[in-house]
Amino acid sequence: MADSSVTVQHLERPPISSRPTEFVERKGLGHPDTLCDGIAEAISRQLSRHYLDEFGRILHHNTDSVQLVAGTTDPDFGGGEIVDPITVILGGQATKTVDGQRVPVDDLAVDAAREYVDATIEELPTDAIEFESRLGETSADLKALFDEQSVPRANDTSIGVGYAPLSETERIVRELEAAIREGVPAVGEDIKVLGWRTDADLRLTVAAAVISRYVATVEEYVDVVAQVEDLATRYASDRTERDVHVDVNAADDIDAGTVYLTETGLSAEMGDDGNVGRGNRVNGLITPHRSMSLEATAGKNPVSHVGKLYNIVATNAAERIHRELDAEYTGVKLLSQIGTPVTDPQAIDVETTVHDDEAIRRLVAAELEGVDTLSRDIVAGDVQLF
Repeated sequence: MADSSVTVQHLERPPISSRPTEFVERKGLGHPDTLCDGIAEAISRQLSRHYLDEFGRILHHNTDSVQLVAGTTDPDFGGGEIVDPITVILGGQATKTVDGQRVPVDDLAVDAAREYVDATIEELPTDAIEFESRLGETSADLKALFDEQSVPRANDTSIGVGYAPLSETERIVRELEAAIREGVPAVGEDIKVLGWRTDADLRLTVAAAVISRYVATVEEYVDVVAQVEDLATRYASDRTERDVHVDVNAADDIDAGTVYLTETGLSAEMGDDGNVGRGNRVNGLITPHRSMSLEATAGKNPVSHVGKLYNIVATNAAERIHRELDAEYTGVKLLSQIGTPVTDPQAIDVETTVHDDEAIRRLVAAELEGVDTLSRDIVAGDVQLF
């Protein structure tokens, strides 16, 4: 990592603290976009393990083109019915043959997708979702970047972005979704939380898919919504001194009988489609007041795809600078160039509230040099990607 490629800018204070307002969003595990992210990453991990077992190394693949086509249901209090299943199209590319040996890519992909959904979505019957694999053969040019390289070469020219620490609003929005899932059993996995922070207030809008079989009447539905509102208000109020305001299922019209009632706890069952990369970034959030990469991390190969690796490395480096150098704020941006070693970005830009440039460079370099370990952790499922 040449010193000439590294720029360090010094800030007086965290940039978010000077803003009078802040927007933060999290799409929960069952949101159609997050579901696609999870499926894409599960397929990548499954293929990586198979390649390692059969050929001793991970071969080229990118499974980040998963698309979800919504199904149709007829929800009713006490339980309705599923009319048409959700369809998930598994797209991307993978190495399908090695020295004449066929790799069962499509079977592996469908199995991985099914296992991920079964493990993640509690109320979804097996026949309520279908998978169709359309994985193609990987590009010969990109495959060449994998072959016999001691250090993998970047298979894209791309930008990775990360920052630390999270703001108070970001921490509340990121963790609230799981608290609702665990605290209100009648709510499914499709929960979206959007926070709006001003100087004095934190306003949370929560969309929570209520499962029909848990509520026999509209009055019981209203009670579940009130439980979510109470939990969210208490959760946020315990973590901020701002005044907390919570709206749950704001589109409901109780008098007209129009409510967010579902059969499976998913909006995907009734008209909401999904795609990889449209939702949370590596830190689990959508943060328009922060620097963000538009790269989809889920499903990209964990060895050479800088669109995946650099977003994680940038985030990890920022967190280390915050933790080890006591930085109030650090933002890291990494720029790759296709064909160059993944450990050697074309350029690095750091903005931080600390002034120890040598230590900053050392910590960023350490994260880049640890890419091999990072790849193994990704395959093991130990790295947050969405």
